[in-house]
Formats: sequence, structure tokens, C-alpha cells
Amino acid sequence: MSSTAAATKWVYDFAEGSRDMRELLGGKGANVAEMVRVLGPERVPAGFTITTAACVAYMAAGDEPAELAGQVAEALARLERVAGKRLGDADDPLLVSVRSGARQSMPGMLDTVLNLGLNDRSVGGLAQRTDNERFAWDSYRRFVQMFGNVARSIPGEVYEQEIAARKRERGVRLDTELETADLRALAERFQALFAEHTGEPFPQDPGEQLRQAIRAVFDSWLGQRAADYRRINRIPDEWGTAVNVQQMVFGNKGDRSGSGVAFSRDELTGAPQPSGDFLANAQGEDVVSGVRNTQDIGTLATLMPEAHGELMTVLTTLERHYHDMQDVEFTIEEGRLYMLQTRNAKRPAQAAVRFAVDAVAEGLLDRSAALETIDCDRLDALLHPTFDPAAEFSVLATGVSASPGAAKGEIVFTAVDAVQAAEQGRETILVRPFTEADDVAGFHAARGILTSEGGKASHAALVARGMGRPCVVGASELEVDLEARVVRVGDRELAEGTLIAIDGSSGVVTLDDVALVEARVSEHFQTVLEWSDQLRRLGVRANADTPEDAAKARELGAEGVGLCRTEHMFMAADRVPKMRAMILADSEHERRDALAELLPLQQEDFEGLFEAMGERPVTIRLLDPPLHEFLPAESELIGAIEVARVENSEQLAELEHTLERVHALAETNPMLGTRGCRLGVLWPEIYEMQVEAIARATQAVRERSGPVPHVEVMIPLVDYERELELMRELVERVASGQGLDAGVDYTVGTMIELPRACFVANLIARHADFFSFGTNDLTQTALGFSRDDVESKFLATYLERRIVDRSPFETIDEPGVGWLVRLAAWVGREARPDLKLGICGEHGGDPDSVAFFHRAGLDYVSCSPYRVPIARVAAAQAAIAHRS
Repeated sequence: MSSTAAATKWVYDFAEGSRDMRELLGGKGANVAEMVRVLGPERVPAGFTITTAACVAYMAAGDEPAELAGQVAEALARLERVAGKRLGDADDPLLVSVRSGARQSMPGMLDTVLNLGLNDRSVGGLAQRTDNERFAWDSYRRFVQMFGNVARSIPGEVYEQEIAARKRERGVRLDTELETADLRALAERFQALFAEHTGEPFPQDPGEQLRQAIRAVFDSWLGQRAADYRRINRIPDEWGTAVNVQQMVFGNKGDRSGSGVAFSRDELTGAPQPSGDFLANAQGEDVVSGVRNTQDIGTLATLMPEAHGELMTVLTTLERHYHDMQDVEFTIEEGRLYMLQTRNAKRPAQAAVRFAVDAVAEGLLDRSAALETIDCDRLDALLHPTFDPAAEFSVLATGVSASPGAAKGEIVFTAVDAVQAAEQGRETILVRPFTEADDVAGFHAARGILTSEGGKASHAALVARGMGRPCVVGASELEVDLEARVVRVGDRELAEGTLIAIDGSSGVVTLDDVALVEARVSEHFQTVLEWSDQLRRLGVRANADTPEDAAKARELGAEGVGLCRTEHMFMAADRVPKMRAMILADSEHERRDALAELLPLQQEDFEGLFEAMGERPVTIRLLDPPLHEFLPAESELIGAIEVARVENSEQLAELEHTLERVHALAETNPMLGTRGCRLGVLWPEIYEMQVEAIARATQAVRERSGPVPHVEVMIPLVDYERELELMRELVERVASGQGLDAGVDYTVGTMIELPRACFVANLIARHADFFSFGTNDLTQTALGFSRDDVESKFLATYLERRIVDRSPFETIDEPGVGWLVRLAAWVGREARPDLKLGICGEHGGDPDSVAFFHRAGLDYVSCSPYRVPIARVAAAQAAIAHRS
């Protein structure tokens, strides 16, 4: 074993910890320790935690720290004294669970072993001590099964096939209907399977069992499923996991025992009524694995009313203590309630906003604290489509509504297929009997999840809610045959690729191509948005190119348009010929004639945009892309020319002229070529037409309806201060000729999207009223990444090799691109203190990036219309974090 400093403390008893030690003890260990403090040791089984630091040391050295074994032995001895039992004792054995516990919850991603300490001798002692031989052998077969799967990677289906075969042989349907002899036979068969797969006998020494289980939990942190989950949820690889060793209590002792998962409020809606799942005569793994259909927590009130009442009191106590909605695991052993875990509940967006509003109304939290409980990344689910209420469809099956929202797509049966389909642009529904941790990549790729087994606390439900994916579980009418790759419903068979639709809010499954409708902002969400607007400093605008986009953005709370991309206005089918005529012109006179035809169309576009936005500011970027984007591809033209020659077509000369122009405009790297302000320098008449259209639209809307936006004319891709100086002179000359006053009716600024512009921002600022950071192109030019190529060619490898921890096009690269933004903001305002600063790249809707832009001192962010509500809440959270 490797050596480390002698003073390092690797193991803490539960009584030594608290929730403030989360980084060291992990979330589970810290919260169990806190429950001991809050609820008392009689409610929480005793145990100890091996720290995350031990896992980090294990990962670094490839072996356990030298002192770990001794410290574990000492902690185990203290646990044995408290319990009055010894691990693996032949007469009255102490049994323990060995569970993971990262500092951030990773449900189902890391490994657990239950009933550790049983062997061929102690199982008899357990049977005699409890006077329950069936319970003893049930516990032993569970332990052998789980240990083989977790510690030695024996596939879980190997064991499930044996259980299914035994049930068929006995003619029973449920595990609980198997008799003692069956369970004993299964335990013996599982030991034989262990030997077959490992070449070793099943370990009988409890100390060796514990050592292997601890290593298995450490190793699970390094497993692919955990790595996928961390990448998707942005959890650092270097954190490691703690290991919690806790005295077992048993929910499988009979009808007065059971296990369950409970939430202090409804986990789907956030309504102030506890919810959850329960199974009588079962261990916790039965509840969360999804292999058994559970009962609603309400049934516990009938089966065990005293324990139910105690559980409700505990839920209230914990929620008040943590000031957040709680998700707990519990076991009832012969009528006595034990609490095994609590954590802040992962919940879908609709539950998050409901809880935030109710918590303030109840005096549990103030508005700032309530907003901090919301995960902005999940709010997107509130803006996802639902089934059209007016749609008629046939219900194929119904299940448990596990995660809200509606989705439709092709049936796929594996996570790998879901990922491949997503890469091809196909939408899918991942259909499984039940899901396992290895399916996490498929959750991310699929539009929705459907399982035939499980309940609200199953793996599928928990992960789907965490990822904001619609999910229906426990649709027991479905028979999912993974080997044949079909779903059977009665006498129908659905093959892979069949279109299916699910509603995660109602539990409905249908084969009809149901229309999906956009969600509306609920009353609770509206309240959260109003609080956010009161607390945030950053303005929030939207990127909008059409009146329809602008109207939707305004409906969702945008305070203006931060980017109108004028080139999109020329892409319509009726405008492309006019645009091409301008590009193909042989002289400035011909070019101006073509532009004169585009002028009224551009003016009409701007009028619609201005009317939609009222008096809110509108930033209009003048033409940016290279002109070749408006012309046919060379290969397309060559083919058309060949056909025209064969047919002796009158269009031949025009096609040949177009090809000549395509060749003349061709560039080796057009995205760094003749585009942006370079177009205005070379062909100023193009920008003159656009500015004239802006001015005419302003005057027309003012005369027609009164209020008009303050227009911000943005010059793209500026590198040199002289470029902006020339373009500003052009804008002011044309606008004044149309009766607009600079600084009153409009301002002029630039898009900062090149590294040089950031370095000389003080010089550029002399000619600019505002900067808007185009972080999409700034990321490309700063990193030397072509966005389209990076995503498809090597980003996945970079993520896997931890060169980057997320795509720099999704979240801003703070050390690199972020520093350029900070530099330009700093030196720009040194030259012009009143310089307005904004950002209009896609980063404007990413919560982590919004927090950075707040810290960088920007005035506003601009994002797609449907990200506006997310940006509003993220901006408020950034302001709260900055004040604290």
C-alpha cells in the first residue's frame, strides 16, 4: 500500500460529522451525521464515513492509503460496541451497508452493498436470533448477489435470470412468494456463479468482504457511467466519493417491516404534500432499482399508521432544518422507523418554482434564498411542449408520471442507439423494462424515457427528473423484449423505430403523432420571474430577427432586442433572387439598382420588428456573412450548366456568369475573409441601403403608432479602429439625411468578436457608443476552433481526456475567452466611461456564463427568446451571489 502523512484522518464516526463537512464526508455522510444531531442517534443507525480525501489518494496512488485499514478497523470496533454485536458473528452478527456518497448527489451512478457480514455461519445465527429463517436466507442471497455484481462486476442479469427461473419453477410471480428453501438454493447458486465468474470462492471473512466493498465503491467513481454523469452535470472528476459504512436495519423482516423513499413535498409539482414510494417486507434496493412496482407512500398510513405519522414529523423537521425540500430514504424494522439518508431533493422545474414561492409564503425562506434553491438549467423544462389539449389520440398504455413534459420520437432500446440517433439528428424515446446507471448517456440523448417497471423513486424517474427529460415509468401493460427489440402490448408488436409519444405529466403513452404545444409561464414561475427582475442588475434582451421572434421574446420578458441578424431577412425564397442580383452586378450602378429593390423589403422587416418591441431598444447588426453564402454552390452550378448546354437553354449565359462570380468570391477561409465590416468598406452602398431602411422604418412607425425603439446600429467584425470610424461616418451621413439625430434616435457601436479588438478596445471605444460581445465568433477566433468541426470531430475526445470540462460554445471559457471579455470591458470603459456593454452570443442564455458576465461588469445579456426566463433568474442568482 502507498504511504501518506501519519496525521491524516481518513475515517469519521457519524457523531463526529456535520453538514458543514460536505466536501470531506460527501453529501450522504455529512447529512447522515447531521440527522444524528437533529433527530437523535436512536433514529439513525450508527456508522462511520471514509472521506473523499481517501478516495482521491486511492485514485492518485492506485491503492488505499497506508493507515486506512487500521482506521477502518478502529471505527468498526467502535460501531460494534455501540451495536452490541460483532461483524459476521456466528451467533448474533452485525451486518452493515457500504454506500457511496459524493459531495453532490449522483443517484444510481455509484455502488452500494447491503447485508455485508453474512457468511455460511452467520446466516444461521441471524436466523436463530430473529427467529425468522426466511428473512436470514433472503438477506444472504441479496448480499451474495449484490457483492458479486458490485465488487466483482458479475452482470446483474445473470442473477435475475436465476431468480426468474426459480419463480417459474415454483409457479409464483413475486420474489416475496419464494420460500426459505428457494432462497437458500438461490444463495448457494449465486455462490457457485461467483466462483464460475471469478475463479475464487465467495469470501467468508467479513473483514475481506468489507475491504473489497470499500474498494468497489472507490472504483465506481472511476466507472464509465459515473464519468458520463459527471460530464453531463459538470461535476469535477477530482472530487472523489466518500464511503459510508452503516449498521443494517431490515425492511424485509415481514409485514410490519418495509422500506421506502419519501419527499417532504410532491416531487413532481412541489405541492406541500409529502409523496414517495413504499414496499412492505422489502429492502431499499427493491424500491429504487425499479424491478418491483411500488406502492404510494399514502398506503403506509393504513399498513403502519404509527410509523407513517413519525415519518411525516421527520419530513417536516428536516425540511425546516435544511430550509429546502428533502428527499429521504427510510426503513421500518418491525414497526420501528429508521432514517438512512436525507438530501435536498432533485426536482423538476415546476416543482422547483412552486417550492420557492410556497417557501417564501410560509416564512421558510426569503426571496433571495428561495431563488437560490432553483437550478436555472432545469427551467427550460417549463418551456417545453406538452400534448395539445385539443388533440384526439388513442391511449396505448398508462404508467406513473415520473418527470413532466411531453416528447415523441422513434423507439430505441439502448443508450448507445439513443446517442447514435441524436448524432444523426433523429429524436428518440428510450424504452426499457427498467433503467440502470449505465443508461445515463441515453437519458441525455433521448427526448424522453419510458419503462414498463418501477415507480417514482426508480432510477429512471430520478435521473429523468434531474435532467429535465419527460419520463413515464411502471407502464406494466408493456412487455419490453430487449433481445427481440420489440415492445408487446396485448397482441401488438412495436418494432424499433416506431414513432411513440409520452406525456410525463399524466403517464400517458400513445402511438399517435400528437401535436405538441408550447408551455405557458405558470403563476408560480411568473412570481419567480418578478422576484428575479427586482433583484438582478443585468438587463436581459433577446436575439430576434422577425416580428414573431420579437413578440415571443417580449412575452417572455425581454427588455429589448440584443441582436437582429439582418442577413436572415435576405434568406427568404422571394428575396434570394434580388440578393443574388445585387451580388452579381457588374457595376456600382447595377448594384445600387438591385439594392433599391431590397430597400422596401428591408424597411418592411424593420417596421414589423419595431412595432413588436414598442419603445424597447433594438440592436441591428448590419450584413455580416460572406456574400458567397447567398449564391448557389459551385457543384450545383456546374451540374446546371451541363444540363443547360445539352438543352441549349437560354439560361446558359446567366448560369456561366453566376459561376464566374462564385469563383471570384471564393476564399480559402471565408469566415475570416470578406465579411462583416469589410463588406461595408468594399461596397459601402450595401450598408447605406440598410441604414436607410432603418431610418425610414423608424420614421414610418413613429408616424403610424408613436413610440419607436431606440435603435443601436451594430457594425460587425471590427478589427481596427479606422474600420469603425469609417462605418460610423457612413451611418451618421445616411441617417441624418433621413432626419434621424445621432445619440437621440440611434447610437452606433460594434460587435467585439476578434482578439485584436479586445486588445485595442480603448482605441475602438473612441468611435463606439456600445460594445456587444459576439462570443460565438470570439470563441472560435480566440481558441482557433471551427465550431462546426469541433463538435463533430474532437470535442468528445477532449471531454473524455479532460482537456476541457465542457464545450466552450455552451459555457464561456473564463480563463481564455472570458479574460478577453474582461480586458475589452476594462480598457473600453477607460477610454469611454459611459460605454454600454452587452453580449449577444449563445452564452447569454447559459446560467454559468451569465454569472461570469455579471462579474465582468456587463450591462446586459441577449439570448434566444426561449432562454430569456432562464437568463432573468440566472442574472438574479448572480446578483445574490455577488452581494454575499
